[in-house]
Amino acid sequence: VTLPGPVLTNGQIARLKAVTGQGLFEARTLSTQYPRDGHLDVAVDSLCDAAVAAVDDGINILVLSDRGVDAERLAIPSLLALSAVHQRLVREGIRTHTGLVVEAADVREVHHVACLIGFGAAAVNPWLALDTLRDLAERGLVDAGGEHQARYLKALHEGLLKVMSKMGISTLQSYRGAQIFEAVGLDSDVVARHFTGTPCRIGGVSLATWHDENRARHDRGFRAPPAPPALAQLLPTGGLYAFRKDGEMHRWSPQVVHALQKAARAGDDAALWEHYRVLADGDEGAPTVLRGLLRLRTDACTPVPLDEVESADAIVRRFSSGAMSLGALSPEAHEMLAVAMNRLGARSNSGEGGEEPHRDVVDVVDEPTRGTRVGDSRRSAIRQVASGRFGVTVGYLVNATELQVKMAQGAKPGEGGQLPGQKVDERVARVRHSTPGVTLISPPPHHDIYSIEDLKQLIWDLQSVNPTARVSVKLVAEVGVGTVAAGVVKAGAGGVTVSGWEGGTGAAPLSSLKHAGLPWELGIAEAQQVLVQMGLRDRARLQVDGGLRTGRDVVIAALLGAEEMGLATGALIAGGCVMMRKCHLNTCGVGVATQDPALRRKFPGRPEHVVAYFRFVAEDVRRIMASLGVRRFDELVGHVELLARRDDAAGLKARALDLSRLLVAPAAPAGPARRGGDRRVDLGAHLDHALVERARAVVDGDDAGARVVIDAVVRNTDRAVGTLLSGTVARRRGPRLSDGAIDVRLSGAAGQSLGAFLAPGVALALRGEANDGVAKGLSGGRVVVMPPAESTLVREDNVIVGNVALYGATAGELFVSGVAGERFAVRNSGARAVVEGCGDHGCEYMTGGVVVVLGDVGRNFAAGMSGGLAFVLDRARTFARRCNVHGIELLTLDDGDAWLVQGLVQRHVELTGSPLGARVLAAWELLRPQFVKVLPVEYKRAIESRREQARAAATANAAP
Repeated sequence: VTLPGPVLTNGQIARLKAVTGQGLFEARTLSTQYPRDGHLDVAVDSLCDAAVAAVDDGINILVLSDRGVDAERLAIPSLLALSAVHQRLVREGIRTHTGLVVEAADVREVHHVACLIGFGAAAVNPWLALDTLRDLAERGLVDAGGEHQARYLKALHEGLLKVMSKMGISTLQSYRGAQIFEAVGLDSDVVARHFTGTPCRIGGVSLATWHDENRARHDRGFRAPPAPPALAQLLPTGGLYAFRKDGEMHRWSPQVVHALQKAARAGDDAALWEHYRVLADGDEGAPTVLRGLLRLRTDACTPVPLDEVESADAIVRRFSSGAMSLGALSPEAHEMLAVAMNRLGARSNSGEGGEEPHRDVVDVVDEPTRGTRVGDSRRSAIRQVASGRFGVTVGYLVNATELQVKMAQGAKPGEGGQLPGQKVDERVARVRHSTPGVTLISPPPHHDIYSIEDLKQLIWDLQSVNPTARVSVKLVAEVGVGTVAAGVVKAGAGGVTVSGWEGGTGAAPLSSLKHAGLPWELGIAEAQQVLVQMGLRDRARLQVDGGLRTGRDVVIAALLGAEEMGLATGALIAGGCVMMRKCHLNTCGVGVATQDPALRRKFPGRPEHVVAYFRFVAEDVRRIMASLGVRRFDELVGHVELLARRDDAAGLKARALDLSRLLVAPAAPAGPARRGGDRRVDLGAHLDHALVERARAVVDGDDAGARVVIDAVVRNTDRAVGTLLSGTVARRRGPRLSDGAIDVRLSGAAGQSLGAFLAPGVALALRGEANDGVAKGLSGGRVVVMPPAESTLVREDNVIVGNVALYGATAGELFVSGVAGERFAVRNSGARAVVEGCGDHGCEYMTGGVVVVLGDVGRNFAAGMSGGLAFVLDRARTFARRCNVHGIELLTLDDGDAWLVQGLVQRHVELTGSPLGARVLAAWELLRPQFVKVLPVEYKRAIESRREQARAAATANAAP
């Protein structure tokens, strides 16, 4: 039985339920209903027994259906029913004998479908949602041209694909039954029996509680008062994604937002701050976060005078403003945060969008309209290097105090940043080295980080380009984060950030904003415990971010193990954000999360508002420290004995949670339980030290025309050759060196990351071979790789450079006389390259630059490519089959293309002596028709739109 997709219409599920094959292939419907006064656990067991009996009867398709619910019968929640049957059939050894299909009224959203399929369903029918759409259409309340159901199903299918892609899964067959979830707030016995194998760290509600809630919801529909109130009073208001009065509780409600802004703008009014603090911490009666279930053990401590507690100036230096990129935020908001944090001596975080070079210069004039003054710095101290490498140049890296590798994002784990095309204006595109109007999506980290060794290499690369910066790694608070943190610390990171599920600037689909991520309380506690147990805790600082709002949040984070804290949303709100929750639409009415010039002019924020907020938080921390008898912040870190479970929390769900795993104080086998100072990777053996000395006349000189030629032998233990040199050049000379001013000629076998982040004016030519990461992040330099002169190998038949060459390059040139490994030129956004063949996934996610391939390519070429141009010599006529044709066009060369390609091949021959390149030039007119041009559709559309705008402007200017 072949289905059109995993989400079925009501007609399709009806036909499927009627499938019969004269005993060879049969479908049977099992009702998931049970009596209102019955017991959920009994109902589940009965359903599982019926499923086993059906399979024993030879039934090949089991449809679990809740149709027919009435006043006396309610339905088992569909996920519980499905997973319980799936696990029972697995235990009986008969799961592969039948397919499971769910027909349920409680399925509405992408997450619901994803969970059902992830726990074993082959298909899902959200029948009530579809009936509701039909009813709305019949009453004229929706107008979708008769396509309302088709659009809904398309949205569910595309949302499911998005979820799968975030998990790195390509096929539905691989996703089905994979159970890549964690249960939050579900009884461990229920999980062990009915969701077997699913992580569950804090326990939670039992089936009895689940039944009580299920019955209460059922009774709202079937046991309404004799004179029912208005429909709006009978049904919940909703408000899961956007705030609704009397709807779902939002921690950043308008009342809380207004209170914070009023306090921040007043600056020094303690009463206003106290009003905000009470509101922000006021969920103590009905906690909405795990830390709301904890209390500070002030009753067990002897207070100390407030004036003996560490100063607010010292405490604020532990704060950062969270990672929010230019593009997600407006330039005004992004710069305001940087100015404020620099005034405090704290750190702002650039996010993964790059940063404009002018911000590295301290202000020399006052700009009262923007709230800045002479001496202000707009520089973000923390510079992110995320999976997409947006805007990561050598200049960006050398001007950082901290370099943060973004392995994942707490609010949207498994997903890189996403910036909708309408937010990519000329300015943002210039910083990110992309095309205006084209949506930007980061490839997942595994595109260049396959293992902890690859992460260690990236840390080495970043430390090489900026030896004085701290290198940290951002992780998410998922189960197992402690083990990952241990690997990260062993790999050389000086800091680990554990990011929780709260936060995010909303520049992503709504389906990515909920049901993703985990509380940071779980993550930071696990990371602290594992690092202490392994004797690694003193090697790195721990930071936490995600929804911290007050001094109480900061203190609890410290007691669980964090030394530093990121407060992003609170800082933005202090600076003017009103939480409209429209960040992804580019329609922010206060100019915070938009690139629209008219809306940006409404931006009300001033650095002093953000400064006031952080100082209030710091003073709040000091007050709590005094009540705990703690004088220095370091004395808080890891002291979980100062936390206890609250016994007065309201609600069955809250009381059912088991927080004992958060409050474990691990015994340290060696070393302290916190970090003493910042750690740096030892670069003493780096080959570049010798190169810097031999290039000293150019590096330190003022002569723009100075040149030096350096010959050196390289071995495969020499990593990131040219990177430390490039960092030195960028700091001393900037981008002002002439082409090839430092000409390094190498021979031998180079280790990983040859020429990573190579600066303008630096040229590396290698006779030999190179490992992975050649020209990674190339920033204007030139890298040439060719076999030794005495080699007899056929160059175009042999691999000469490894995987992920040219990854995230922004400018410069790469010429490879031989074949490259996999993922060649992934996220290339400006470099030009010629290579004689490459492995799978070439030019993936490319946003700019030009790549010429003179030989065969592997599978999946140009997947996700949204900019730049690729030209492939397709002599075997197989290239079209090797492309990911979604989003690209395959064309022949026009005259302009031919001139570009021929010129690059000529330069390739001049620099490498390539025999293949020489043959191509000699037979150019014959081979030109065999070149295929790869043109991204979005790039083509954006270019045509810009040309149309230019023509319209010219016409308007020419009008009398």
